[in-house]
Amino acid sequence: MVNSAQRLLVIGPSWVGDMVMAQSLFMTLKARQPGATIGVVAPAWSQPILARMPEVDEVLPLTVGHGEFGLASRRELASRLRGRFDRAIVLPRSWKAALVPFMARIPERIGFIGEHRYGLLKELRKLDKQVLNQTVKRFVSLGLPLEEAVSGDFALPKPRLQIDRDNLTNLRLTHSLSSRPAIGMMPGAEYGPAKQWPISYFHALAKRLVQDGFEVRILGGVKDHPAGEAIVQGLAHGHNLCGKTQLADAVDLLADCRHVVTNDSGLMHVAAAVDVRVHALYGSSSPVYTPPLTDNAVIHYLALSCSPCFQRTCPLGHTNCLNQLSVDQVYQRLRADQQSVIANG
Repeated sequence: MVNSAQRLLVIGPSWVGDMVMAQSLFMTLKARQPGATIGVVAPAWSQPILARMPEVDEVLPLTVGHGEFGLASRRELASRLRGRFDRAIVLPRSWKAALVPFMARIPERIGFIGEHRYGLLKELRKLDKQVLNQTVKRFVSLGLPLEEAVSGDFALPKPRLQIDRDNLTNLRLTHSLSSRPAIGMMPGAEYGPAKQWPISYFHALAKRLVQDGFEVRILGGVKDHPAGEAIVQGLAHGHNLCGKTQLADAVDLLADCRHVVTNDSGLMHVAAAVDVRVHALYGSSSPVYTPPLTDNAVIHYLALSCSPCFQRTCPLGHTNCLNQLSVDQVYQRLRADQQSVIANG
């Protein structure tokens, strides 16, 4: 396709889960072009995640808020990139995402058709949503020759984030974590409440797991802190770490868990990428479109006639896709998993 010493620039996505899935593209590029270097233009928050990906040689932070145009910042970054890269792969489908490689005059610029990007990209590809029916497939396809990409028949390497064991030791001491086997819970979902299992369900599940001898760790951002407090209320071995840790810390804490119970969220993809047993709860979204990229996962999905609607809030007002997903159903599967581990030594 190209020579092995090619200098590649990837315009990365703006969401945690998507950035984790983008590692499948980075792995594909490095496998096919071992001598290539990969730079990633990405929001500053994503640097800790990209630092855990050995395929990424350089992170180029773009100081533009989500949804913000930021022409001056894009122009300044483009001027620093000029002459440094041979090929750019633009993962987001927005017009503004294609501006930096265009202004940097990168010779080859590839991406999907979207938002009138004619002229900004050299190679515009049509997105066949039937063939490329997963986000990760779309990302990887942009790193492949066209004839291979359109077939949809190509390998999807699973993301694998590196673990910092020293950081984990420090985190266990800092947050007074116990020697009990840990179960992580991620009650947040940036997209909206139609992707969030009820907090009372998380609390009921956590209570049963603590009674079974587990430590429960709630992970998320500052905005998830109240939910975390509600989940661990009255639980001696429940730890609300929401807003108390950085994104890189979540990588290490999740790798230390036996299981995680999580909504379809960015942290779900982080958990999948450290190969912990993932119990993924799906409501308005689809486990076909954005599955956890691991063989070590259980999907909890009711597949109601109204699912998936992909809405932020339930358009029918009942959110039955999650409200009818019972605590006992999730608990029994967790318990069966644990018994299987014990039986297999």
